[in-house]
Amino acid sequence: MSNTLVLRPGHVTLAQWRQAYRGAPLSLDPAALPAVRASAATVAAIVSKGAPVYGINTGFGKLASVRIEREDLATLQRNIVLSHAAGVGEPMPANVVRLMMALKLVSLAQGASGVREETLLLLEAMLVKGVLPVVPAQGSVGASGDLAPLSHLASVMIGVGEAFIGDERLPAVDALARAGLQPVELGAKEGLALLNGTQFSTAYALAGLFEIETVFQAALVTGALSVEAAKGSDTPFDPRIHALRGQRGQIATAATLRTLMQDSGIRESHRDNDVRVQDPYCLRCQPQVMGAALDILRQAATTLEIEANGVSDNPLVFTDTGEALSGGNFHAEPVAFAADMLAMAVCEIGSISERRLAMLVDPALSGLPAFLTPRPGLNSGFMIPQVTAAALVSENKQRAYPASVDSIPTSANQEDHVSMAAHGARRLMQMAENAANVIGIELLAAAQGCDFHAPLRSSKALESVRATLRAQVPMLQDDRYFHPDMVIATDLVRSGALAKGLAELLPTVEPQA
Repeated sequence: MSNTLVLRPGHVTLAQWRQAYRGAPLSLDPAALPAVRASAATVAAIVSKGAPVYGINTGFGKLASVRIEREDLATLQRNIVLSHAAGVGEPMPANVVRLMMALKLVSLAQGASGVREETLLLLEAMLVKGVLPVVPAQGSVGASGDLAPLSHLASVMIGVGEAFIGDERLPAVDALARAGLQPVELGAKEGLALLNGTQFSTAYALAGLFEIETVFQAALVTGALSVEAAKGSDTPFDPRIHALRGQRGQIATAATLRTLMQDSGIRESHRDNDVRVQDPYCLRCQPQVMGAALDILRQAATTLEIEANGVSDNPLVFTDTGEALSGGNFHAEPVAFAADMLAMAVCEIGSISERRLAMLVDPALSGLPAFLTPRPGLNSGFMIPQVTAAALVSENKQRAYPASVDSIPTSANQEDHVSMAAHGARRLMQMAENAANVIGIELLAAAQGCDFHAPLRSSKALESVRATLRAQVPMLQDDRYFHPDMVIATDLVRSGALAKGLAELLPTVEPQA
């Protein structure tokens, strides 16, 4: 298929990972297969020699000193998958499972993991045909790999556990059969290669990054609209201010905000003789706050793009020398740090949005009717939506505590320092959802504020955004059941609809040269 995304191991771009997360059809570049075959042959040669090599003919973790005989090697690999499939909690979302599988495919296909071609192609076929393992989302500490969740992936490949095909949840054997596939019997090293690695943590971190990017772009749009609603100034977005500081994200976001407000009738109406000298920080310091967030998002994106193209199982097979070397690439500290940065960034994106909202509902600060209702007192207007936003922001503050500073020993103290990348990354999607709701409420409030300035109109770009909202949500006159308005607004944020037609204007998280 012409629209199939061909994954080239070691060279998959962030944009391609975003496509994979969004559901693009996937396939593996067949040019990777010779390296895979060579890696499997190296493992076979190690087995034939009989010398003890971790993970190939020994036990695992604290049991690494236990030698396993050749006739038991297949059982060893099956046992490690079954014993390590010990996750709990709700299943991973389907799109994140799919991304995790793609990450594992690309990692194994680099020819450093010792898996056989048939095993790799089964994983690819599961991706192509939509066989998505049921993977409980809790149980990884982010070192020695994401063992439990990846074991649930591997278990389906050997016909154990459950998998989804579409919305149907089936026993693994039945799911594979439905797709015309057969379970595989794992060879030496293969079970360990499948369940060792950072792909669970990285998938969640990438998913969080992509969702936060959407929220970030929407927040820039709603932030500009809030400036208009409050009849604030675009002077703080003057490029000369930001050039003197030199922060790249700040310069980029200021340019976006400035362009969004360009040729606004509302801004021109109070450009001269405005008694207000300066706006509150929530309006004036948007480039500084959102720019810093953008820089952090891009830094995290760089780390995750590298990690997504890396090999993180153990031991690693080197075909040029015939060696299998034990190391620690499974330790997910880079992912943990990236996830912590993303958590702080999305927390701040929501926090400054809530402050803009709080400013708009306060007549002493905004100059607008109290709580943005034409008849305050009889009506409460935006009083409680602001409370909801405050609750969500506070929840995100609590979730933003760094995961990477925690560690707890496992495996009888063999694995004595871990990253906690897994739950550090897993929290990001909920944090992004919380922030999306906050931005959605701000969108409603900012549009309502601009309505009070009629017949004055904002810029072409911002009026287009307001029209998108008003096509589904009318101006709030008297109190009505508020929840549906919030659902619609949040959907506009979450779907990327606010960025429609503004793609060239809004910054992305793509790593910068």
